[in-house]
Amino acid sequence: MKSSTIFSIIFLLTICLATEAQQCRPSGRIRGKKAPSGQCNTENDSDCCVKGKMYTTYTCSPPLSGHTKAYLTLNSFEAGGDGGGPSECDKKYHNDSTPVVALSTGWYNGGGRCHNNITISANGRSVVAMVVDECDSTMGCDAEHDYQPPCPNNIVDASKAVWEALGVRKEDWGGLDITWSDA
Repeated sequence: MKSSTIFSIIFLLTICLATEAQQCRPSGRIRGKKAPSGQCNTENDSDCCVKGKMYTTYTCSPPLSGHTKAYLTLNSFEAGGDGGGPSECDKKYHNDSTPVVALSTGWYNGGGRCHNNITISANGRSVVAMVVDECDSTMGCDAEHDYQPPCPNNIVDASKAVWEALGVRKEDWGGLDITWSDA
């Protein structure tokens, strides 16, 4: 009796995890274009599109939970920074010393999280940051997106202030597994 109960629990957990993983599938692909000379800002180790390379696009992000897993990337929200144009939420630039973030398209929710705070946790610390922009998971490799590829669907793109607050050494800035939640 015990082994069948354990098997049933494992089976149900497997189905639940498989269903959750399937809730956000790729929505398409775009072909990379080479940026005109000087048109792709590689500040903060940003990638430039590769001509002919296919990039996956998403209209969704993984489901939210109390501690949603994500990948933290580094972005400059300042004029001339690798974030490209002004932030989507307020059409303004933001100082790198302010804790602000851009969220992948699904989490950005069509601007529904604009100016809301989120709590980011990693490295044994937490920081509250304001959502000011979208990390576009549906488009890229064009002038509007600074000739950078579309964002994956699980990105929290953060200012330097967020990285500093999490106590990450500067030489390790660029990519970090985190959890986040609405604050």
